[in-house]
Amino acid sequence: MKISIDYYLSDAHIDANSRTSQRQLSLEISALAESTDHNLPLNLCLVLDCSESMKGKPLETVKQAAISIVEKLQPGDRISIIAFNHQAKIIAPYQPVENIFRIKHQINKLEAWGGTAIDQGMKLGIKQVALGKRNTVSHICLLTDGENEHGDDQRCFKFAQLAAEYKITINTLGFGEHWNHDVLEKIADLANGTLSYIEEPEKALTEFEQVFARLQTVGLTNAYLIVELFPGTRLGELKPITQVAPEAVEIPFKLEGNYFKVRIGDLMTNSARILLINLYINQLSPGIHQIATAKISYDNPTIGGENLLSAIFPIEITSQEKYQPQLNQKVQKSILLLAKYRQTQIAETKLQQGDKVGAATMLQSAANTALQLGDESSATVLQNSAARLQEGQELSPKERKKTRLASKTIL
Repeated sequence: MKISIDYYLSDAHIDANSRTSQRQLSLEISALAESTDHNLPLNLCLVLDCSESMKGKPLETVKQAAISIVEKLQPGDRISIIAFNHQAKIIAPYQPVENIFRIKHQINKLEAWGGTAIDQGMKLGIKQVALGKRNTVSHICLLTDGENEHGDDQRCFKFAQLAAEYKITINTLGFGEHWNHDVLEKIADLANGTLSYIEEPEKALTEFEQVFARLQTVGLTNAYLIVELFPGTRLGELKPITQVAPEAVEIPFKLEGNYFKVRIGDLMTNSARILLINLYINQLSPGIHQIATAKISYDNPTIGGENLLSAIFPIEITSQEKYQPQLNQKVQKSILLLAKYRQTQIAETKLQQGDKVGAATMLQSAANTALQLGDESSATVLQNSAARLQEGQELSPKERKKTRLASKTIL
């Protein structure tokens, strides 16, 4: 398994007569499978909400979905299962996938009662996954249908950061209409996972299987992007680094001298992580100039390799005395993905301020951006939400969740 990294500039040329030029750098990073590679062993923990609100059909469908995932695991994979309400307990301790019948039996015994303490489930889940995180794809799938009424949201975020430090990814699944979107989205973002929305009980199996299918495409783990900016090149001041695919996520970073290093998590073989970086470049004499370098630090569980380094990729730009733009369509698409995300964020802020007209305007802009991307499903969701606000109506919890999800990815 190897690193694949491609870079594109929004415009590969700059004007040699301009004192400063702004460019967007798009980096597409993935794992490149070789003929001898095979699926990596999974180390999976299901952390399932069994509070009173899950009683009846919701819990029964989640049980079926969990059993379906367990049945898809292969010899060499590991599994653990945590149930939580206002407390958390181990239903199936960390173990190799051997006695599937016993694991299924433990899942079927789950009952719904009590309140909700998400952080308790996360804490126990991290402890279980940490037992087998070496040379595996280590993931937690956290499902809840409610607010963290008996827990502490800040503890959730600290556990998500701890999981990332432990090389553990957390995927969150919100069930129904009453879970806190801000909390589950932030947990997934901090732990380099994905957020899924289970609108109806019948969709639990589909959403679980989509997350599981993504895990099976992981080729390399614990990846970090390391960039050196050359003299005369600097980052934009406001949120200059964003992942735009497979989900839009603002990436925190710390600049040390001319270097920065950001964690991007697992690398898949079938889809790239695309990062968009906002750069400012000082005036350059005519000719080809190197403005930065990029490399990836990563783990390769196939060979037991940790903190491996890719080749160094030089990033170059051409300065022209007689400037002729050379725009890149791939970067233009990334810019549109970022625009859709930020337009919806602005709409959310305006809605919280009670400005329905302003929110509707921004959602309409986001819908138009989605159409430019060819993402008709997201455009429909965003357009419908804009129309309701223009009519003076409130968005239902379901509509707000669908709108947020439409902003983060292509539906």
